Amino acid sequence: MNVYINRAARFLPNDPVGNDDMEAYLGMIDGKPSKARRIILRRNGIKQRYYALDKEGHVTHTNVEMAANAVRGLLDNKLTIDDIDLLACGTGSPEQLIPSHGVMVHGELGGQKNIEVVSFAGSCCTGVDALKYAFMAVSMGMSENAVAVASERLSPWMKASYFQEESEQLALLEDQPMLAFQKDFLRWMLSDGAFALLLQHEPVSDGLSLRVDWIDITSFANTKETCMYAGADKDLDGHLNGWASYPQKDWLTKSLFAVKQDTRLLAENIVPLGVEYLKQLGAKYHFTPDDIDWLLPHMSSMFFKDVILEESKARGFFIPEEKWFYNLPEIGNIGSASAFAMIEELMRSGKLEKGQKVMVMIPESARFSYSYCMLTVC
Repeated sequence: MNVYINRAARFLPNDPVGNDDMEAYLGMIDGKPSKARRIILRRNGIKQRYYALDKEGHVTHTNVEMAANAVRGLLDNKLTIDDIDLLACGTGSPEQLIPSHGVMVHGELGGQKNIEVVSFAGSCCTGVDALKYAFMAVSMGMSENAVAVASERLSPWMKASYFQEESEQLALLEDQPMLAFQKDFLRWMLSDGAFALLLQHEPVSDGLSLRVDWIDITSFANTKETCMYAGADKDLDGHLNGWASYPQKDWLTKSLFAVKQDTRLLAENIVPLGVEYLKQLGAKYHFTPDDIDWLLPHMSSMFFKDVILEESKARGFFIPEEKWFYNLPEIGNIGSASAFAMIEELMRSGKLEKGQKVMVMIPESARFSYSYCMLTVC
């Protein structure tokens, strides 16, 4: 049974925050401007992003509320909350360990009937994990109106208060600049927001739909060590130790709950592994770059655009830049929601034509997982 993405909706909190205003929201460590901020912003090409907090640090929207608002954006007088029979949620920033993020979103949405809810937690691929579950459920006839929603509220993880005690006790910004950079790196890239997709087994009759041809996901964790992490720390051997392995006093002094990135591993692996996997998928599903009309690449930084172009050209699977569609500079890196954000914007852009092939590419640096989706405009 065919499956179609028939509607897409967004929820972005508050007004966009420009580069010069970021520290007004996130704060300054030790009251000093970040040494890395301007360098990172110059390279990542992000002009603005969204935060679910105000300048006083007060939370304006929770992750759950943003996800529910995105789902509500799919609804109208023809599709109500009680018509949805499956809710699949993905996030890299759940606000509690138990209950799952998904059932919290369901509780926020309300409605009169019980429905199936699944929840995926991890990093950038979790939105597509949710999309694949919804796709399989509809294709098997187990769901008629399935919703996949991806959401992030990463701004609290980037606030200066997360790093203050470590800075005071260890003076990392002066004594260990590389470690400080790894912890400062993602503060200037990440964004908050939520996006939702409606999947059904028939296309819309009064517009365009995206048929889901296939979704393929793989992990290289069997051969690669952890690159991006939170709620943990790495030892000198590259082994990841979770927060429960540390005494409570270390949770703050080691900034265990900050999002950290091993930039050396990122540079060495993220693009080569992704391009090699893409070549494998071309052989598996019998397509070439010429068959693709639009490439939607999730990138944490615009720095990677030229790297991807060069690597794909060198490996003989080159998709030229004129086929690319992305919105990273305008909305920032929303982690698991970034793929849905590109799909949503492309669907309302007026650029799609029936018969076009749309490929979505999602690399996840956490421990090097990748998701690719092929969609056909109908």
